[in-house]
This record gives sequence, structure tokens and C-alpha cells, in this order.
Amino acid sequence: MKKKQAKAKKYQAALVITLGVFAAAGLGHWFGAFAYLEYKTYDLRVTLTSESLKPADDIVVVLLDQNSLDWADQERGWGFPWPRKAYGEFLDYMRASGAAAVVFDVLFSEPSLYGPDDDRAFASSAAAFGRSVQDVILSTQTGRDLSWPQNLKKPLFKTAGFDSILHKYSAPFGEQYAAQFPVGPIRDAAGSVSCATGIADPDSIFRRANLFTMFDGKAVPGLAVGALLVNGETEQITYNEKKQRIQWGPYAIPVDRDGRTLLRFRGNLDRYIPYSISAVLQSAEAYRNGGEPLLVPEDFAGKYVFFGYYAHGLFDIFHTPISSTYPGVGVHITFLDNLLQQDFNRESPVWLGFALIFAAVSLMTFLVLYAGKVWMSVGGCGILLAGLCALGLGAYVWGGQWVPVVAPGMGLFIAFLSATLYNYATEGRQKLFIKSAFSQYLSPSVIDQLLANPERLSLGGERREISIFFSDVQGFTTISEKLDPSQLTELLNDYLSVMTDTIIESGGTIDKYEGDAIIAFWNAPLTFEDHAARALRASLACQALMVERQEFFKQKFGASLLTRIGLNTGFAVVGNMGSSIRFDYTMIGDSVNLAARLEGLNKQFGTYLMCTEATFTQAVKAASFFGRKLALVAVVGKKEPVAVWEPMAEEAFQAKKAVLERFDTARDLFYQGNFAEALPLFTALAEQDKPSFYYIEQCAYYLEHPHEWKGFWQAKTK
Repeated sequence: MKKKQAKAKKYQAALVITLGVFAAAGLGHWFGAFAYLEYKTYDLRVTLTSESLKPADDIVVVLLDQNSLDWADQERGWGFPWPRKAYGEFLDYMRASGAAAVVFDVLFSEPSLYGPDDDRAFASSAAAFGRSVQDVILSTQTGRDLSWPQNLKKPLFKTAGFDSILHKYSAPFGEQYAAQFPVGPIRDAAGSVSCATGIADPDSIFRRANLFTMFDGKAVPGLAVGALLVNGETEQITYNEKKQRIQWGPYAIPVDRDGRTLLRFRGNLDRYIPYSISAVLQSAEAYRNGGEPLLVPEDFAGKYVFFGYYAHGLFDIFHTPISSTYPGVGVHITFLDNLLQQDFNRESPVWLGFALIFAAVSLMTFLVLYAGKVWMSVGGCGILLAGLCALGLGAYVWGGQWVPVVAPGMGLFIAFLSATLYNYATEGRQKLFIKSAFSQYLSPSVIDQLLANPERLSLGGERREISIFFSDVQGFTTISEKLDPSQLTELLNDYLSVMTDTIIESGGTIDKYEGDAIIAFWNAPLTFEDHAARALRASLACQALMVERQEFFKQKFGASLLTRIGLNTGFAVVGNMGSSIRFDYTMIGDSVNLAARLEGLNKQFGTYLMCTEATFTQAVKAASFFGRKLALVAVVGKKEPVAVWEPMAEEAFQAKKAVLERFDTARDLFYQGNFAEALPLFTALAEQDKPSFYYIEQCAYYLEHPHEWKGFWQAKTK
């Protein structure tokens, strides 16, 4: 009898735990308590599979990248922004090539800086082509126009039968959209004026897109679908509320409860045959002159060509499941790709999520209560979790279905804990059981972060001023070729340890190692008001330590290690960056690139430590430092020069003080353009001072080519 009562009691407990946990997990799922983690597991599914999906063959990307900017500056004398006749040349070549459409993910909302004729030239080419798509930005924050221009006759969707969901395509929260259109000639010459506006999910990640957006009572097509409209696709669309699907000609487009479509990303943008617009313009010129183009017209025949900016600081950055710095044009490309291949992702039915929660909770509860052995409970939990993950991944890979896994997983986990606690309360085995179970299942730190602070695992960054350090060993490739692998490893470990200890002791953060190169920064994550001084002091200390250890390196490895260091102080984005499953605390930004360039720039001056004036000036405010102003130089990839300094230890500075004063005089003459007067001064210093030796070459060059002088030293190599 007691045994039957015990069984009945355990069965009742199983039912109570199952129903209680199901209710808790189900409510959490319904009200979005697990949405953040569910987004991350979905993004992981996208990341794991995106590269395996074949991009559409009919899509081509043309980018205005850094190479294009450099080419235009050198060959055509164009600064940025370019004259719009350049885009007209681009369209002319696409017309000659027979491109299906050209989509501009660039808003030409202001008149050309080169005058109205420049806009008209672009518009003339667009009108001749007839299938270009220009974008309009709709926003509740900015915009000049509150209505669609009456004389603008462009394709717009006809939305009869959309009454039940049409409000979902309007501005959110009852606000009103305002529009930024292209300037008149360009707007009127386009085959379509389409909406480039996107809406991110609550975690600010772009996973979905709209077929159209309502503005002034009109259904303005999305930027991607404008490419099909200019090719004659119907403007008529229908909505099937039961199937939650929009039918547009031959295209079936699944939508969620908010009328939005879940995109199926196919990896990075470079998978869509990216071309540099400089190559296209060179090809167009060769084609006009009867020459052999770099890119033959057949490359673009019948293609949907997307144009966007891809140079640093120019393109808009979207945070998508596959990248936190994804070019915005890629979202529009993905939408068109999904349309052409008809493989949009879809969210699973709501009932399926609740069914999975109930199945996971009930199975886990009964397994823990009736397994009898700890290892069976833990093993069963692991198998159920693995099965849940496999189901989520398999449904995505083979069916394009977003099946929720976090809510069922959380229900499973809570059921595991609840049933385990019940076992402890009734059988007195909690300590032994939980210790055994969790030692095989999850580490306490992971559980604490997952349940209490999931935001600590998220990606993201902040913009702050930092001092940035790049170092590299001179001639390390040659050194490494002379050593066997064990010697090379020992040498590298010894060198990196010395440098790293010095940086960390000064409060620096090691970003990464790249072979013998070290990348570090100060003022993140810990804040230091004197970060520039810390960076400079650590750099001088590293150089001093290398001098002290030269004899050791020579005796043990037969090599001398000379380290070049570049420093810069400026603003950058610092934080956890990478994928949703693997990321580093690192930095990105133009100031980072400049520091890297300064490390290499040492070679052009014969120096081993160089910093920007921003670093040196800030450092001197905090402590006493010595050095000389070395040059006014434009590094590779930059048009504007920066002043750079060579910091020195006090002893070295005092020993060379007379030489440095004479160098200052020669340097000032050089940048005044008085090369004839500067040359003999540098010549007299060359044997004592390496930078003076390199200035001799510059003086001689500009004496022969005075017309090339721009008022600063132009770096030719990185």
C-alpha cells in the first residue's frame, strides 16, 4: 500500500511539476521573455549554414571601394563625392552590357557639387537605360517631404485585399513618415523610386525586410523588388491571410504577423561577384575607344546589378545574423536573392513552440523522477538538449523553418532542476545528486551568466578615445627561416612575454597577436585619464628592454630583434566583436588603421618608435617626455597629412640634442618647400641621423619634380 501511495504521490508530483513548468515556460515564450536568447540561437543557425547556400547567379555587386577612390584621385583627379557623370558612365556601360537592372543603394538627395549639368548628365544616362532603381528614405526622424510628388509616375504596388494588415506597413506607433527623395532630375529619370528603409528586430539586428512600405497612402516597393518592377513585373499583389503569404506574380512571399519577411542570408557580400566601380569605368572607357575592357559586357548581361559604397566611413552598417558590420546594401541583395530562388525563411506555427515546450518539460520531469540513477538523468537531459538543437538546426537547413529552441530548452532545464529538487526534498539526495549532475552537465559560471546575466554574452561596443599600439619585429621572416620550429617557438614566446608583461603592467589591453606582431590599446575596458602617457611610457620601456636583451637573443638564437612600434590616440569602437559563438574584445576604427600605418612608416624614416602628435601632446600633459617632431606625412590610403613624432628616452634625447636642433631647422625648410636649402643640412646630418638620410632622398626628388610637392611627405608604401 505504501509503495502504491509513494508511486501515486510521485506521479502527482510529476504532473504538478510538468504543468507548472509548462505554464511558466509557456508564458515566458508568449510574452517574449526568451526572445533575446532565441534570436541568438537563430543567428547561430544562420551563421553555421549561410556559407553553404549558393547565391543567385543573376545578382552582381558593384562597389565604390577604397581602390576606386584611390584610382579616381590619381587617374581622374576626383575627390569624394565623385561627379555624378561617373555614375552616368557606369549606367551607359550597363546599358551596353544588357544588364537587367541597376539598383543604387545611394541617396542622391542633394544637388551635385559639380553643378546642375552634372545631375542632368546622370539623369540622361538613367533615362536612356530605363531600368535604374533609385532609393527614397522614409523615416519618422528625418525627411523633407510628407507626400508623394503628384507628377512622379513610378511603379507602385496595388494592395487591394490588404486591409487587415496594411497598417503594419505604415510608420510605427501612429507616427508619420517623411521622405528624402533623390534630386528632381535623377528621381524623374529612374525606372523606379523604391524604399531603402529597413526595420530591425528589438535587439537591433536586421533579420527581416518588407516587400513595401506605406507612405502617403501609396505602397512604395522595397529597394530590391524595384529591380523586378522595372523589368515589367506586375504591380498587383494579393494577401492570403490564412497562409500568411503575399503572392506577387510568380513569387510567393511568406510574412509574419507583422507583415515582414524573414531573410535567408547567404554569407558575406563578397559571394555575389563583387566588382570595383573603378574597373567598370575603365572597362567603359576602353569599350568606347574600341579597346579591350577589363570586364567584358557579357559579365553583366541579364544581371541585377547593385551599386553601393564600400569604402571605410562611407557605407551604412547593419547588424545582421552573420555580421555586426554588414553593408546595408547586402540586406536588399539578400531579399532579391530570396525572391529569385524562392527560399525565404519562415517562422514555425505558434502551436509548435508550445508543443515542444510541453514535450521537453514532460519528458525531462518523468526522466528525472523515474530514472533512479544520476547519470541517467544527466545523460537523458543532454540527449534531449542535443535532440532539440538538432531539430532546430535540421528544420532550418532542410525546411527554412525557424523552430524555437530556447523556450523548450529553458522548460527542459527548469524541469530538470524542479524534479531534482523534489528528489532531494523527498529522498535526501540533493547534494550528492546535484554535484554529480552539474559536474557533467554545465559549469556554474556558464549557468550563472546564462540565467542571470545573458547580456554579458552579447556582441556590441562603445565609442571611446583610446591609445593604440602596433608593433612588429624587423626582418622576422628572415630570422624565422634560420631557426627550427622549436627554437622559433621559444624565441617568439620569450619576446612576446617580455613585451606583453610591459604592456599589461602599464594598464594596457592586449588585443591580439599576429605572429610576431602585437596589437594593444589603453583606456578600455579600464579607464585611464593618462592613457596616452601610459602607452608612450610602455613603448619606450619595451624598446629599452629589447636593447637589454639583445645579447641574450644573439647568444641563444643567433638573432637580433629590433622592434618597430606605431602609436596613435583617437576615437574607436571598442567591445566584444565577432560571431554570436566566438568573439574577442577588440577595436575598430580609422584611428586604429592609422596606428597600424605608423608602425610600417618607421621603415621610411629609419626609426623604431613613432607616434602621432595627438598621442605625444596628450602624453606630455600627463608626464615628462622627450622627442622630436619627425614629419608631416600622409599615410597610404589617406589624403590628409598628420604630424608624427619620434619619442626618445631622456638620455638619448640629451645626447642628440645638438643634432636634433639642426634637424628641426632642416625639417622646417623642407616643409616650406626650400629643398635646395634643406638638402645640405640633411646631408651633413645623414651619418649621425637616419631620418636625415631619408630626407635627402625626398629633397633630391622634389628638386627634380617640384610640381608634385603637396606640402607634406607622401608615404608610398604601408
